[in-house]
Amino acid sequence: MLSETHPSTHVPQGQDVTPVASGAEPRATRRAWSAVGSMSLCVAMLIASEFMPVSLLTPIASDLHATEGMAGQAISISGLFAVVTSLLIASVASRFERRNVLVALTAVMLASLLLIAQASSFAMLMAARALLGVTIGGFWALATATVMRLVPGRDVPKALGVLYMGNAVATALAAPLGSYLGSIVGWRGVFKALMPIVVINLIWQWVSLPSLPPQAASPVGKVFGLLRRRNVAFAMLGVMLTFAGAFSAFTYFRPFLESYTRASIPQLSLVLLGLGVAGFVGTYGASALLGKHLHPLLRWLPLMLAVVTVAMLVSGHVLWAVAGVMMVWGALNSAIPVAWSTWLSREIQDEPESGGGLMVAAIQLSIMVGAAFGGLLLDHLSIAATLLGAAGLLVLASLVVGNGSRIRASR
Repeated sequence: MLSETHPSTHVPQGQDVTPVASGAEPRATRRAWSAVGSMSLCVAMLIASEFMPVSLLTPIASDLHATEGMAGQAISISGLFAVVTSLLIASVASRFERRNVLVALTAVMLASLLLIAQASSFAMLMAARALLGVTIGGFWALATATVMRLVPGRDVPKALGVLYMGNAVATALAAPLGSYLGSIVGWRGVFKALMPIVVINLIWQWVSLPSLPPQAASPVGKVFGLLRRRNVAFAMLGVMLTFAGAFSAFTYFRPFLESYTRASIPQLSLVLLGLGVAGFVGTYGASALLGKHLHPLLRWLPLMLAVVTVAMLVSGHVLWAVAGVMMVWGALNSAIPVAWSTWLSREIQDEPESGGGLMVAAIQLSIMVGAAFGGLLLDHLSIAATLLGAAGLLVLASLVVGNGSRIRASR
């Protein structure tokens, strides 16, 4: 089996190696890390734009004369377009300068926010959310491959940790801030408030991202062709089971806290904020451990998350206990995407962009399927069934990964 080779010690044929990636000059190194920082801010804006509407569903539905169910569909459509874009982006992006592609995707996010803020109809809202899905799928699919071209191989896990710190920030703050600001400036004002930050992000990306010339064409068939590799097929199954299990539970934490724990709205907000803040710990911890413990983390993180999910039911009637358990859940959950992105950078070094597209598509599909699975159990059985079902999926994910031999590339 192939050992965990770092990108710094193995450069795939045809992969561009720029002066920035060599880390030889301090100025180039500073610019590379500034570029990673600009990507992290873009991630934060993407997550905020994607999940902030969850806390604004009621006023959005009322203002656009739609039901809350219809408004929820408008929000979830971004996931559908993210799947499609993630599968196509490697083929499209290979023809263009990478910096221009990333800046263009950020500009599409800005256009989406403008359309959402100005939406006068449900159809306009749907179109705006579809545009956001294009940025989500495209940016995430290219993120790992871009980081691999920006920093030396030894620094890739650290850089991915910085990238996902933007994820942790937005996850912690998006819903509480959306709810608070929405009560002051209205739901349209919330999206308008994001726009100046995205403009700053556009400028930062343009200044900090180095020239990353086009690479060899990457046909769409390459994305699905990766599934013929045994380690990739098992890894994608592990990814889908892990994220489906996590989102089967996460999507329904609010009804769990309201119906099972009997938390008040202020208590519920504080608990969810604590869960999000714990994500910083998980992201930082994963970044520190990934260098030597990648495959054990991919195995044990979903299993520990399953145990903690069941522990919520055991402690579910005691608010302070549930709050503590949820913080542990948030830390474990935030470590998972960092771990899988690091796996991608090591195990699909020859096709990181196609691999990134495949992984983003798998994650987005599993989020939609997982949320539907959890909702089905909630509607027909109980919230306890939802959490137990989520735990079951997470246990299966751990079994699929096993000791890591299945998801390592053959020599």
